[in-house]
Amino acid sequence: MAKPPVCKIMDYGKFKYEAKKKASEAKKKQTVVKLKEVKFRPKTEEHDYGFKTKAIREFLEEGNKARCTVMFRGREITHREIGQAILTRIAQDLKDIAIVEQAPRLEGRLLFMILAPNPRWLQSQRAKAAPTPATHAPRPPQPRQPTPGQPSASPAAPVGQSAAVAAPRAEAPKA
Repeated sequence: MAKPPVCKIMDYGKFKYEAKKKASEAKKKQTVVKLKEVKFRPKTEEHDYGFKTKAIREFLEEGNKARCTVMFRGREITHREIGQAILTRIAQDLKDIAIVEQAPRLEGRLLFMILAPNPRWLQSQRAKAAPTPATHAPRPPQPRQPTPGQPSASPAAPVGQSAAVAAPRAEAPKA
């Protein structure tokens, strides 16, 4: 908005290249959150429940969201409270790592809820994973000690022994 108007002559190709570099740099820093789904049934047994909740925990630890679905077939839909109890139990078991982003909702024959990783938990994990500076210098390598019964490779005696003990002389046989 200068008076008179000012114009800048520039290399358009260079300008486009720098803009592309800035865009790619910004793209590197962003994280993509995926929505992973785990399906349950009203008759899911205890072992399968444990296995699937373990998978949900792994998804959340990676920073992804998890959709927990209870599928009803046939007349099972009349007992929605069973599906509701399963989803409530999942939320209770994973409350240390997850928050309920969307409360359980019924759509047709599917009852589902969405879990997201707890932001406080993620921050604490990132703090633990951050590299800590070395507080002390690494130890220098120690010289190898010969095994008992074998002569040492070096002419020097091992620490704490005299030269006479370390390498005994061969005596001439007595006549």
